[in-house]
Amino acid sequence: MFLFALVLGMLVLPQADTLKCYECSEDFSGTCTEKTTECPSQNYQCAVGRTLGFQGGRKISDVKTKGCAVPEQCLEFSVNIGVSKYVQKTTCCSTELCNNQVPDYKSIPNGKKCFSLDEQNSTSILNCEGDENYCFKATVNAGGQTVTLKGCASKVICTDQITSQMKQFNGTQFSCCQGNYCNSASTASPILVHLLVPLVFSVFF
Repeated sequence: MFLFALVLGMLVLPQADTLKCYECSEDFSGTCTEKTTECPSQNYQCAVGRTLGFQGGRKISDVKTKGCAVPEQCLEFSVNIGVSKYVQKTTCCSTELCNNQVPDYKSIPNGKKCFSLDEQNSTSILNCEGDENYCFKATVNAGGQTVTLKGCASKVICTDQITSQMKQFNGTQFSCCQGNYCNSASTASPILVHLLVPLVFSVFF
């Protein structure tokens, strides 16, 4: 009798409401019409994201989005090869319409140094920034040519999940290390960043 009452009670109890969040995705003009949306399930949180791209130290893109996301998508990371840098900042919250504040971004050196490239495609020393606490080295076959890329990266980029995804992309080899200059000095090429960054983002979004 007790078990029957328990099951009946679970059936008639109202289900918890899903979150209502702001939703907005900027177009190429940098504008969007903000509206509200209801998340598809209780597993989702409200999220606000910002994706920035830098070329030669100059910001070339800054796209902001709002909507619903699962906790695994609430990440902040960057990949920095000196001549180019890509930053993803996604913050999440779990109260109604809480995703109204776009994440701030400041470029602050953190004291770590890795080998990278300069604009002349020569090996140079790169001052890592923010949460870029790892040096990395990547090689990939691009157009029949083996290309090497080195620079700074956030810890998220250096997880097993990312490196396993990398290996499925044109035989890419991707490794990270901790300690200044641990990714060794050798000739590299900036072309790979245009191949790696979309792949990295696709793992999460």
